[in-house]
Amino acid sequence: MHMVIYALVEASTHNDALATGQTVFERLVGADPHTGAVFDYFVTFDEEDTSVAGKARWGELPTAAPVDSDDGQDLLERNLGRVKEAIEELSDEEIMRDEDLARHAFHQVGAYDGPTVFLYNEYANGIRHREQLDRVLEESDELWIVPADVHF
Repeated sequence: MHMVIYALVEASTHNDALATGQTVFERLVGADPHTGAVFDYFVTFDEEDTSVAGKARWGELPTAAPVDSDDGQDLLERNLGRVKEAIEELSDEEIMRDEDLARHAFHQVGAYDGPTVFLYNEYANGIRHREQLDRVLEESDELWIVPADVHF
């Protein structure tokens, strides 16, 4: 199964943010011999040579964006927005059938561990609740968000 996850990283440029984000994702797929793999593989949204992941699966997303930008806020709130939209627009039956992956979005927002955690800090630690997110957001003036399509 595929999902989009995000890394919050400190960087001064777009390229540095993307490189640091890729390091986070490499740790999550077990490229670091001292970490266990949570995901099978990842594709960032700057990759053009795949027909099954990244842009090919999810459409255009920024490759990296400052968290305080419009694009960054959109990425940060993407899963919560999907939950709100499903509640407002889908019937109970459609939700139970998992139309538009509504139930999957519900699960991602409520997950505490495992491959359904969708937000990570630059040390590849899952961010699981708002207080933890607020601490990460307050620690840096140059925080970027980097999305990746992962398979698990």
